[in-house]
Amino acid sequence: MGAQRLSVIVPALNEAQGIGAALRGLAPLRARGHEVVVVDGGSDDATREIAAPLCDRVLVAPRGRALQMNAGARTAQGDALVFLHADTRLPPLADEIIFESLRTHRWGRFDVVIEGRHRLLPVIARAMNLRSRLTGIATGDQAIFVRREAFTGFPDIALMEDVAFSKAMKRRGPPACVRSRVLTSGRRWESRGVLRTVALMWRLRLLYCLGARPEALARRYER
Repeated sequence: MGAQRLSVIVPALNEAQGIGAALRGLAPLRARGHEVVVVDGGSDDATREIAAPLCDRVLVAPRGRALQMNAGARTAQGDALVFLHADTRLPPLADEIIFESLRTHRWGRFDVVIEGRHRLLPVIARAMNLRSRLTGIATGDQAIFVRREAFTGFPDIALMEDVAFSKAMKRRGPPACVRSRVLTSGRRWESRGVLRTVALMWRLRLLYCLGARPEALARRYER
């Protein structure tokens, strides 16, 4: 059997400021034979132009993380898929970590560290990791990965696609909760206010669990 190949799928929208650095960080994976697919959701900046020479393919899909990630997965050539936000960085040797984890699991996620100046960000990251370990629910910030043959797609919803995907995958087996950490940007928390963002996300999750429509939740999230 030949070496296993990983497909890194990066959904992006107006990420010109950071997409170059993000993709250069994936260059070691590409050098080891893995592929990187950027799926643009209709950016009106230079995201696609910057990404093109730094990845294997740039696709254009309708806006929405679920739609973009599914579009990338359809073209992926790898034995396993990892869905990576444009502002998140994988740890060194992530490919080895993922394939070792997938020997015993169908899917998994990494622990996360949140980059930023606010003193509560490390606390939030620890809480995210603990909650995920206890519930088996992964967030997109944690770089969800899955065996290609086990992937059936993210549900086409406007928000909470990671939660819905996790719930569906849990029925097929628990996630590999990898303690190696991805580094994700704290810009979302800091720009909106850390406590305000935490409260908003908990409120949206509660409403989702109570049956609220993801489209309505997305409108609240984007205010």
